[in-house]
Amino acid sequence: MAEMPRPWRGVVEEYRSWLPVGPETPVITLGEGGTPLVTSGWLSELTGCDVRIKVEGTNPTGSFKDRGMTVAVSKAAEAGVKLVVCASTGNTSASAAAYASRAGMQPVVLVPEGRIAQGKLAQAIVHGARLVQVRGNFDDCLKLARGLAEEYPVVLVNSANRDGFRLAGQKTAAFEVVDVLGDAPDLHLLPVGNAGNITAYWAGYGEYAAAGHATRRPRMWGFQAAGAAPIVAGAPVEDPETVATAIRVGNPARWEEAVAALEESSGRIDAIPDEEILAAQARLAARDGIFVEPASAVGVAGLLRSHAAGLVDPGQGVVITVTGHGLKDVDTALAAAGDLVKLVVPPDPDAAARALELR
Repeated sequence: MAEMPRPWRGVVEEYRSWLPVGPETPVITLGEGGTPLVTSGWLSELTGCDVRIKVEGTNPTGSFKDRGMTVAVSKAAEAGVKLVVCASTGNTSASAAAYASRAGMQPVVLVPEGRIAQGKLAQAIVHGARLVQVRGNFDDCLKLARGLAEEYPVVLVNSANRDGFRLAGQKTAAFEVVDVLGDAPDLHLLPVGNAGNITAYWAGYGEYAAAGHATRRPRMWGFQAAGAAPIVAGAPVEDPETVATAIRVGNPARWEEAVAALEESSGRIDAIPDEEILAAQARLAARDGIFVEPASAVGVAGLLRSHAAGLVDPGQGVVITVTGHGLKDVDTALAAAGDLVKLVVPPDPDAAARALELR
């Protein structure tokens, strides 16, 4: 009888030797990580490259945030923490609430008032978070969260936290890419909001290369939404605005680290208009069957824009990280669909055929 494959054990157990955990660290896990690396036929044909999509929306709470949260909350549990706090545009709040609740801690999440997708808001609430809506944007929420962590007995679990636990968990996505491909890709594209993920990926690729698991490191291409593109502009954006709520950040906490990753990798960063983001979201779903929230489509939109500008040489290995599931923000998708959701017919085959223009 063939040996049964070992089941996936979660980020901490799969990559324990690469993470800041010890034998006494209680592992708080929901089985995160091990996400698919899906070949994109239409993007590969269009660009002449081998294009793979790293689908992080299959993590337990539907986004890449779970990779870092398992480490952050495990370390908090090791320290005997009872209450954790985070600032969020949505995905971090959902993840922090789920992992903290599993650990028996009280999660407190700070979100911009009226500026969070309903799916993410529902996740935080149902996981038992104490939800506080802040009059301001994400940057105001993060400033408040830092103040609470400095003055009161709560632990901050944002990637901005200088203990690095969140980023340590997030770097494991780069390990997985190399483990599947056998080496690092030539290009890695991803959205940039608070800039923690591009920082983490670059660290992961660097560590794997230094240990001999990869022969190279990829060029990192980051993309921001045009209405929230402080790194592209070279200055903070006071009132960021974009349909891509997960990257609606005006002053990234990991700005310097992101710029270092771009420079060290000979990479680049660009700003993508909302209309191109939504078009990429729709095409990715229709062509590859991968439904992502708008911010997650920024990397795909970036590849399309870069290819049109003649910046993508054929024959390369390309990985695009899509960071969150589309069900987190269904209102945006339905609004973009317009009249497509309004087709109503009687229960008659001929009427349905006429409406579908089958005859």
